[in-house]
Amino acid sequence: MKVFRFFRKVLKWGLIFFFTSSILAVIVYRFVPVYVTPPMVIQAVGNLFEGKSMAWHHTWKPLDKISPHLAVAVISSEDAHFLTHHGFDWEAIQDAYEENQKNKEQGKARLRGGSTISQQVAKNVFLWHGRTWLRKGLEAYFTFLIELFWSKERIMEVYLNSIEMGPDVYGAEAAANTFFHKSAKLLTKEECALIATCLPQPRKRDLGHPSKHMLKLQKTYLKRMAATPAFPPKE
Repeated sequence: MKVFRFFRKVLKWGLIFFFTSSILAVIVYRFVPVYVTPPMVIQAVGNLFEGKSMAWHHTWKPLDKISPHLAVAVISSEDAHFLTHHGFDWEAIQDAYEENQKNKEQGKARLRGGSTISQQVAKNVFLWHGRTWLRKGLEAYFTFLIELFWSKERIMEVYLNSIEMGPDVYGAEAAANTFFHKSAKLLTKEECALIATCLPQPRKRDLGHPSKHMLKLQKTYLKRMAATPAFPPKE
């Protein structure tokens, strides 16, 4: 019985610590720039074991120092209902599930994700990449927290600063400097649409040498952007 009470006590205080620290971390990141994320560190360590450089490219920029076209591009390509959902786009999740089932039946390996921008922020800032049920559960938890404590503008700001846009290139400023030799503030509509094409596979889709498929997607995203409201929304 003493052992049982001991483990129950440990579990109790472990849960209290987890919920307290996670909520505090989300509140702190509501105001503090996110300079380092778990995926950056994990990838850097992986590079070390492969005999590569551990360095990554990342420069934090506030939302008003990033081209407004980029937010529109990622909304139109990644999360069309970003402004109206509360972290989860159930319609997109259902569509992704049906498409994945169809691909599975046809023997295709490609899987389509249904993650929102909020979910991607939760994953990139607080967690690690993977498809385990544990990580997905934690992703849902952190998605709920950032939607509760952050504004949509803050979620977008962190997303545009933390998402990988090329091998070891994280965020809009690093991508703009690396691939277009300019600041993120000066990115054009066309460049922002091209950046959006690499987001699903940033290590395979090279912004420096865009494939025909990427250029085709760029045209599609430009059309979508024309029908997408400006971000942040004008009052």
